[in-house]
Amino acid sequence: MDTGDTAWVLTSAALVLLMTPGLALFYGGMVRSKSVLNMMMMSFSSLALIAVLWVLYGYSMAFGDDIGYGLVGNPGDFFGLKGLMNPEALVFTVPSLAFVGFQAVFAIITVALISGAIADRAKFGAWLVFSALWATLVYFPIAHWVFAFDAVTGADFVGGWIANDLAALDFAGGTAVHINAGAAALALAFVLGKRKGFGKEALRPHNLPLVMIGAGLLWFGWFGFNAGSALGANVFAAVAWINTLSATAAATLGWLLVEKFRDGKPTSLGAASGVVAGLVAITPACAAVNPVGALAIGVIAGVLCALAVGLKYRFGYDDSLDVVGVHLVGGLWGTISIGLFATANAPGAFGIDGLFFGGGVDQLWRQAVGAGAVMAYSLVATLIIGFAISKTIGFRIDEEFEVEGIDGAEHAESAYDFTSSGGGGLGLGSGHLAAATAAPATASEGARA
Repeated sequence: MDTGDTAWVLTSAALVLLMTPGLALFYGGMVRSKSVLNMMMMSFSSLALIAVLWVLYGYSMAFGDDIGYGLVGNPGDFFGLKGLMNPEALVFTVPSLAFVGFQAVFAIITVALISGAIADRAKFGAWLVFSALWATLVYFPIAHWVFAFDAVTGADFVGGWIANDLAALDFAGGTAVHINAGAAALALAFVLGKRKGFGKEALRPHNLPLVMIGAGLLWFGWFGFNAGSALGANVFAAVAWINTLSATAAATLGWLLVEKFRDGKPTSLGAASGVVAGLVAITPACAAVNPVGALAIGVIAGVLCALAVGLKYRFGYDDSLDVVGVHLVGGLWGTISIGLFATANAPGAFGIDGLFFGGGVDQLWRQAVGAGAVMAYSLVATLIIGFAISKTIGFRIDEEFEVEGIDGAEHAESAYDFTSSGGGGLGLGSGHLAAATAAPATASEGARA
């Protein structure tokens, strides 16, 4: 055991834990004032529920010995985290329980990310049931595919197929976290249908300062997310830290440039969304590229995601807070970009060069297959889980409660002690085009439509 590595992993785990309350603020500011508590509760409930499941059997399903074809770990190997308090139980140079805690907060925020797609209209109890089923049937197995390397948690243990057989690179979770959550968000948007007024009236964020505070906390915590995935205070962590800073800054500028040229005005919501787009895209590649490659990945992510948030109007799905446009699109780009920008000089590339560094397409196709497999499984499995809940206990609240406000209907509370006439799920950014769905008030809003 190395005490410095252990201290860094525990600190990183705490940073990532802070990201879930940060996400609650980020999402909470983007919904209507009558929905903010419900939106934030969906994040906080994920923190509570998934933590319990992770301790009981989730960690074991993700990192236990494989029980067939690299698809899932044995839930009995570490049930209740048995055997992991032994001082000799290590993952690399850190105690196993430090690794358990670090991976737990990844599971928590992945589930919480999905909630942004169904803002304003999901029953809280149904969300809890969905979260438990989705974590068990989707996240825990996919975490095994991506993060469970052979013999990491046991001398004779066999891990997941993407990590070991396909050998696709994903340093910190572009596939298991962002593509996974983004695909699930798309599925749930179809299951629950559109919000009342979607495409007909402006649905604006009710509190942009909350959004920007949330984005700042996400950026802060993400250094633990990416650099902490080095599982040590080492060169992997240093490279991941610098690349996370570089890509996120470039993505923010890229998003703002799109807004400026397309709409005439850069927005605060665009800046906050650009931050998240850059963080998402660099996550899988953060230790496999050099800083210039990180800048390229980031600025392209900012542009792609700024354009992708308009797809819901073109294809008619109501992804309230643009989880699909930012996390699915950003995650796909970041994962595939490794096959383009990876350099053998980066420690997390493990000697592999991408296409732009003379490595050909070998790693590129591996990245594409890994990304596609996670997206397909998450999409199909989430559709099945979502429709099953919808047809049994019901997933969507009654229309009258949606109109009156989900906070009062589901929690008997109000976020503010005055009547607000504030708007909706998203305005100029993640609703990044929502203001334009009503009659455009300005040429800029018309451009967004």
